Amino acid sequence: MRVLVIEDERRLAALLVQVLTEEGWTATAAHDGASGLDALRTGGVDVVVLDWMLPDLAGPTVLQALRAEGHAVPVLMLTARTALEDRVTALDVGADDHLAKPFEVAELLARLRALHRRANPTVVAAHRAGDLVVDPQTRRVFRGPTEVMLTAREFDILALLMDEAGHAVSRYRILEEVWDGDTDISSNVIDVHMGRLRGKIDGPFGRNAIQTLRGAGYRLDPAGG
Repeated sequence: MRVLVIEDERRLAALLVQVLTEEGWTATAAHDGASGLDALRTGGVDVVVLDWMLPDLAGPTVLQALRAEGHAVPVLMLTARTALEDRVTALDVGADDHLAKPFEVAELLARLRALHRRANPTVVAAHRAGDLVVDPQTRRVFRGPTEVMLTAREFDILALLMDEAGHAVSRYRILEEVWDGDTDISSNVIDVHMGRLRGKIDGPFGRNAIQTLRGAGYRLDPAGG
């Protein structure tokens, strides 16, 4: 995957390029909106990381110009702005996703992978954690030979945990990706769904695949519990 980072803070840009390169991707950086647009116009970019605050053209302006020229490359916008109206603006001008600063590198990488998958749909193989199998194509779940019936939300939560098996997934990220961020994070909606999910994929089979990490969120045991 080829990633262009448009970020004027040079230390952050260099860090992102290093992290993305270590992930096995090809990454380059531009430090202002004009040079970022020039790089995008030459093509050869699969995903863009675009900062909101740039010294010449602000991120939304760059994005509007990009979309007006017919470029459909997926864009993840980075912003220190957390107000709802700013998030709405980012999406309205053509961002495919947004991430607030400061952010965790693991979440940035996961969001870039998700953008790339959506832009390049392929047949996705079933995910496995021990005898727990999640098939994103058919949206079916199995424990060994036994099919487990889940609701749509339960499946989406499990699929997210399976994608990040072995790693912590925050409550905020679950709300953002499964509920599109429209549920109060202080509510117990996640706890309720997680309890029901455990009652279907763990309890009847004597397993403990979904682990609660105090203060960090949840983690799926890659061995299936």
